[in-house]
Amino acid sequence: MSSALWVSKTGLAAQDAAMTAVANNLANVNTTGFKSDRVVFEDLFYSIELQPGAQADQVNTVPSGIQLGSGVRVAGTQKVFTEGSMQTTGQPMDLAIIGRGFFQVESPDGQTFYTESGQLQLNAEGMVVNAQGLPLLPNIQVPEGSSRFTVGSDGTVTVVQAGDTAPTELGQITLVNFANPAGLEALGGNLYRETVASGEPVEGAPGEDGLGTLKQGVLEGSNVQVVEAMVNMIAIQRAYEANAKVLDAASGMQQFLNQTV
Repeated sequence: MSSALWVSKTGLAAQDAAMTAVANNLANVNTTGFKSDRVVFEDLFYSIELQPGAQADQVNTVPSGIQLGSGVRVAGTQKVFTEGSMQTTGQPMDLAIIGRGFFQVESPDGQTFYTESGQLQLNAEGMVVNAQGLPLLPNIQVPEGSSRFTVGSDGTVTVVQAGDTAPTELGQITLVNFANPAGLEALGGNLYRETVASGEPVEGAPGEDGLGTLKQGVLEGSNVQVVEAMVNMIAIQRAYEANAKVLDAASGMQQFLNQTV
């Protein structure tokens, strides 16, 4: 196979992956707490036909040599954890993290997952859960008949129980942070899981140790910038077209040789 054919093939595959990431970003432009993805590329190995610095003669050396690249590949994808736009909902169970940090929820098998989506609800037992019904950690249980559910900026949860006039404290919502949030494993459903790359979670009260504060009645929207994503999409399309033209040109060169030699 012609080297140019292979190189252009890797370019097409890489731009297809980049378009997939952009498409996912745009699809989640209204997803609460969604963090956009970006694709990281790296060039492939080089064929060294003439080593840079090799002796050209007894006196002179080759200044740059001959190094032919073999294309590009996707080195990884990275979550961009910039803050999304804040949307005021007025719903007491909606919480937004102003700054760094993740909520903790417990999976059915006892694992701890992490999320930036603060779209919370109550289940049949009065437990505070996320949209998938996973209970918030630490567990907060609201007594039946309570009113005035309030969450302070430091995560303190209070309600006014039936028959009382003074608020009762139910507990405190804590947040966690990671040394490398981009290393978290995205599970879908606005959930992440700890990995070796992310480091261990560091738990603390909102507003302390670099963690953000909580805002009640507000949701953090997606951090996808639509205009930026559209520009990226056009750039990717042009790069894909250029690689396709190289593929066509390389194929035409091979066809010419086959027909004339």
